[in-house]
Amino acid sequence: MEYGELKRNLKNAIQERMDYGRDYSDEEVDDLIDETMLGQEELRLCPVDVRRRLKRELFHSLRRLDILQSFVDDASVTEIMINGINPIFIEQSGVLRELEVRFESVEKLQDVIQKIVAGCNRVVNEASPIVDARLANGSRVNIVMKPIALNGPIVTIRRFPDHPITMEQLVRMESISEEAAQFLQKLVKAGYNLFVSGGTGSGKTTFLNALSAWIPGDERVITIEDSAELQLQDIPNLVRLETRNGNLEGCREISIRDLIRASLRMRPDRIIVGEVRGGEAFDMMQCLNTGHDGSMSTGHANSAADMLSRLENMVLMGMDLPLAAIRQQIASGLDVIVHLGRLRDKSRKVLEIIEVLGYDEEQIGLNPLYVYEEQSEDDAGHILGGLRRRGALMDEHKLKAAGLS
Repeated sequence: MEYGELKRNLKNAIQERMDYGRDYSDEEVDDLIDETMLGQEELRLCPVDVRRRLKRELFHSLRRLDILQSFVDDASVTEIMINGINPIFIEQSGVLRELEVRFESVEKLQDVIQKIVAGCNRVVNEASPIVDARLANGSRVNIVMKPIALNGPIVTIRRFPDHPITMEQLVRMESISEEAAQFLQKLVKAGYNLFVSGGTGSGKTTFLNALSAWIPGDERVITIEDSAELQLQDIPNLVRLETRNGNLEGCREISIRDLIRASLRMRPDRIIVGEVRGGEAFDMMQCLNTGHDGSMSTGHANSAADMLSRLENMVLMGMDLPLAAIRQQIASGLDVIVHLGRLRDKSRKVLEIIEVLGYDEEQIGLNPLYVYEEQSEDDAGHILGGLRRRGALMDEHKLKAAGLS
């Protein structure tokens, strides 16, 4: 009997023995798998490693994420992409590759999807075909179903490290220079408002986590996210807020904008918005201009200058204001933009650290502090270079007030 057929038969036999009127613990399911496998004549001639693999895959199929579980558990995997029942792709150690395994049917993939969304109290179906969710280990999940996705359910899982990457590790990985890291440490402690920009997969969330390690432990911090991804450490007075999708049962949507407004009544010292994508940029700018020094956020852009243009457009999505007023708000609220990028060798680097100056002559002034300069390329294709100091911080009043100048 082929392995796939043997696995299907075992799973059917286990499911026939299960009472779906009650909840089973992991230990009970594990015992049920052992009992069922003991009664199978075909397994007696199978090698031990095959029986172990069968048991593991059966458990994952019944209690976890089926064929995805081993990749979700693999720390070297950063992205999992499922395009219906077509081949699955993963990004592993920075390299994108296609897997040999795939889901046997759309129904089995949909079962896994429903396990994922049920675990974080979300709903996805044809009436509500797009949802952001998360796994128990903090991985971010985006799901797009029919009729929006034409080639079947599309699932994209962004897996974050089991332990947050520290700034010291980023320095060792040459993602940022030690000098620039020490400079940012002073800015975070002094309460400068920072914005982390970059493209998809450039490491914005990872970098924001690393920055947050320098927030003084006696401050009250509120994080606001679409789906909880941030892994802030050593902050005792931490409040984590997450959006909620509306549903047909009458639960109304709770948006990023709603959470930002609510957070202002929670006596925050700092507000950290995981990512701004639309009209919530207006509310974020209000936070930065109303005494919540040291607040942070991230956004998608091709450069620090492009991030300012995007912020202008996003603020306009939230409030109809003159462009001059928007630019004044941005220039007054933001202090420093840190721009990240992925180079052609797939490495993630800090490419720019830019100080945001005041608004003058219809433009927001920018002061480049550090800029990444490429020097050469080694025989293995790795890019050699580093951040170079371009200028000095012009607005030092927060550093002086914190005694760090």
